[in-house]
This record gives sequence, structure tokens and C-alpha cells, in this order.
Amino acid sequence: MTASQYLPATPLNKKTIVITGATSGIGRATALEFARYGSKLVLAARQKDILDEMVDLCDRLGGKAIAVVTDVTDPEAMAKLAKDACIFGGSLDVWVNVAGIGALGEFTTVPIEVHNQVIKTNLLGYVNGAHAAMTHFKKQKRGILINLNSVGGYVAFPYSVSYTASKFGLRGYSEALRAELYDCPGIHICDVFPGFVDTPGPSHAANYTGKLLKPAPPVVPTYKVAHTVVALAQHPKKSVTLGSAAYLARLGQLISPTLTRWATTKFMQLYLKNAEPAAVTNGSIFEPTGEHNQISGGYSSKKVTNKKMAKAAGVAGIIIGALYVVKKLK
Repeated sequence: MTASQYLPATPLNKKTIVITGATSGIGRATALEFARYGSKLVLAARQKDILDEMVDLCDRLGGKAIAVVTDVTDPEAMAKLAKDACIFGGSLDVWVNVAGIGALGEFTTVPIEVHNQVIKTNLLGYVNGAHAAMTHFKKQKRGILINLNSVGGYVAFPYSVSYTASKFGLRGYSEALRAELYDCPGIHICDVFPGFVDTPGPSHAANYTGKLLKPAPPVVPTYKVAHTVVALAQHPKKSVTLGSAAYLARLGQLISPTLTRWATTKFMQLYLKNAEPAAVTNGSIFEPTGEHNQISGGYSSKKVTNKKMAKAAGVAGIIIGALYVVKKLK
């Protein structure tokens, strides 16, 4: 245990916290949760009107917030975001990288510019955030960087190649940065790896499958992820995994990557075969749609009506469980 870990945590109402992707899903839930503790919040996203709405909501909950319109793929905009946070709060204590997008479809069906934008947002956007925050963290000799990753950072999902690449890359960037900061005990790098989360993410994703996108059950409630981020802002740790599906997927990957890859492929193929048709769309990849800015996607309250989808998820779970038993018996 380092000397800094013996010190009492700074109260959340004394901390200045930057949140990217603060207008919907996990980012929105996280901002509102911090506001309940009276934190000083710097909310970043691409939509000014929704950001202004969030500032009002956070202020009414007891926080003190400002909005900074920011595109995470722009390094200069991210540096300005960090500077604005320091001016507003007097320090930069916590930086939460949340902004992210997805693109689903057969690899060559998805336009290359869409793949590139996913990488720019999900990976380079996080690197831009870390670079901007770390400049101030090092001056202060303290700070907490929290990265919202995914179980996709450990398990490759077919038909979402660029998303998977971004999440694998994100895990590597965090590990390398954490190693580089070994002699900086006051600076923490925290990664959150949830399974499928009940957010409007599928509505924002680029969809080249021709089928309606829904997360596979069981989904993690958005508020649970937000609570985890707030907890890390008080008591940082390297990594947190959320959701039974995430644990099972990581276990399967550890025991047999080949069979896990086969199971995820069969699951996706069966899902796409039976899902309802939907129009091809770029979603909010390049420009925000102005829609679906709520916290929840409404999936946790829905029963699984597609029996084949539920069966596929069950089969994948059985395979992973069987692999674990076989491994233990060897």
C-alpha cells in the first residue's frame, strides 16, 4: 500500500470531474450520480442543447456543472476541455472517458470510413482524453482516469471488427500507461469492463446488418455502471468487471479462445438470422442524431421474446461452463 492510499479520500463535493459522452447512456447516468454528491462537473459531448439540459439537471440535483461542446476525436478540443475544467474547478481530479460508438455488419460491408471513425472515437478519443488529463495530473501529482471499456476488450465479437479492435486497443493503452506511471502513486488508471449495458447505444450505432439491434440478455443496468464509476472516483482500483455475461465471456476466453470464438460467432449468426429487419444507417457515427439521449435503452425491462436468441445465449453459457469443468479435471 502506498502512502497516498493511507490518506482519506477527498469528498466528492470537492472534486472537479470531467465526463465525456455526458448526454446519454452511461455518461448521462454517471453525471447525474456525481451531481447527487455535489461534485463540480464538466460535461462534454457534441450536442450543445442536450449538454445545457444536463447542466440544469445536475445543478438541480445539488451539483455544479458547466457544458463544453467537445468532439473527442479532436486533440486540441480535448486539451481545451481539460484547461476549462481547471479554470472552473480550480483543479482536475477525475477524468471519465465514456464517449463511444459502435458499428455492426460484415467487415467489408461496413464502409472503411465508418471503421476509421469507430477507432478514432473509441480508442484515439480515449488517448486524447488521457493526454489532456495527464498533463494536469502530473503537475498536481494526483488524479484518477477512468476508462469505460467493455467485455469486448477481452473477447472478440464478429460483425463488430472495428469496435472490438478499439476495445482491445483501449485495454493495451491503459496497461501501458499504468506501467509508465508506476512511480506516480497519486495517479490512478481505472478500467471498467461491463457486459451488455441497458443504454440507447444500439440506436446510436452504425448498422449495416439490415437487422434490428438489441443487446443480448442479461443486460447490466446503466445505474450500476454509474455507481461503479462514482465508487472508483473515491476508491480507485485497476479493473472492475460488471455482469454475469462478462465474467462468463472472460472465463471462456481464458480457457479456450477457439471455442469461445465459435460460440460468439454462432450466437451472432443465429441472432442476425432471426432478428427483425431494420434500415441501414450510420447512426450517430459522424454527426449526433439528436435522438435517444436518455439513460436507458429500455432493454432491462423487456422479456426475451426470441426463443432462439435465448437458446443461443444459453448454449454459449453451457459451453463455457463445460470448458471450465474440463479444464479443472485435467
